[in-house]
Amino acid sequence: MQERQRLEEMVTAIRTYDQTLEDSVELIAMGEEEDDQETIAEAEQAIRDLQGAIDKRSVEALLSGEADGNDTFIEIHSGAGGTESQDWASMLLRMYTRWAERRGFKVEVVEYQAGEEAGIKSATLLVKGHNAYGWMKTESGVHRLVRISPYDSNARRHTSFASAWVYPVIDDSIDIEVAESDCRIDTYRASGAGGQHVNTTDSAVRITHIPSGIVVQCQAERSQHKNRARAWDMLRARLYEEELKRREAEASATEATKTEIGWGHQIRSYVLQPYQLVKDLRTGVESSAPGDVLDGDLDEFMEAALAHRVHGGEGVEIEDVD
Repeated sequence: MQERQRLEEMVTAIRTYDQTLEDSVELIAMGEEEDDQETIAEAEQAIRDLQGAIDKRSVEALLSGEADGNDTFIEIHSGAGGTESQDWASMLLRMYTRWAERRGFKVEVVEYQAGEEAGIKSATLLVKGHNAYGWMKTESGVHRLVRISPYDSNARRHTSFASAWVYPVIDDSIDIEVAESDCRIDTYRASGAGGQHVNTTDSAVRITHIPSGIVVQCQAERSQHKNRARAWDMLRARLYEEELKRREAEASATEATKTEIGWGHQIRSYVLQPYQLVKDLRTGVESSAPGDVLDGDLDEFMEAALAHRVHGGEGVEIEDVD
C-alpha cells in the first residue's frame, strides 16, 4: 500500500506538471498575440517555478531503492595518524549530525569511542527520518582532509583520513537470520559521556560476525541486555546492506569497473589549506566554502552522487528555461 501511494503521488505530480506547462505555453502565446508583457512574464515565472519543483522531484525519484525509505546507521572511524585523524573523524561526526538536523531528522549516538587526546576513534549514529538511508547511502567511503594542523607546533600542513559506513535499519518485514554460533560476543565498559553509570559496568556490547568479519558495537543503553539487542539489530542491518550491495553489483552493467569501498578509495577531499575547496572525486562536484560543507551543507554532493549511482555517471541534467 505504501508503494502504491508513493507511485500515485508521483503520477499525480507529473500530470500536474504537464498541465501547468501546457497552460503556461498557451498563456505566452496569447500574450505575444496581444502584446501583453505582464501575462508573458507571469507565465515565464510559472515555468521557472515548475522547473524548481521538477528538480526536487527528480532527486526524490532517485530514492526508490528497496531500503531507501528506512532509517539509517552511519559508522565513522578514524584512520592512521592518531590525534589528527581522530579530530577529523569528530569533524565528520559533527558534519553529519548537522546535516541530519537541518533536514529535521532525529539523531541518536549509538556508540562512541573517544580519542586519546582529542576527537574520536569511532562513533555510530542512528539517523531517523523518511528516506534517511536513501539520502546517506552514497556517503560510504574514505574522506580526506588537508589543513594546517592545530596540533603541530610548527604549523605544518597535514593530510588526515577517516571513513564513513552507511547501512539501513531493517524493519520487521525483512527477515535476516544470523547464527549465534557464527558470532563472538564481547562486553566492555563504555566510554564518553553518559553520567555515573558509564565506566562502572561492562554494559557495552561488541558482536563480531566471524564469516564476514563485520563488527558492530553498542553502548547507547544503560543495560547490557538492551545494548546486546541493539547490537544484534545493527549486525542484521549490516548483513542486509551487504546483500543489497551484492544485488546491485550483479545488476549493474558496469560491475567490472567498480571497486569495493575501503581504505585508499577516497570519495571526497576537503582542503582547508593552502586553498579552500571540497571536491567529490566521483562526480566532480566542488564547493569553495568548506566551512559550510562541514556545517552540514551536503545536499548538492548527495544529489549528484545519487544521480551518478543511478545513471552510471551520466547524471541528471535539466535545461534552464532561459
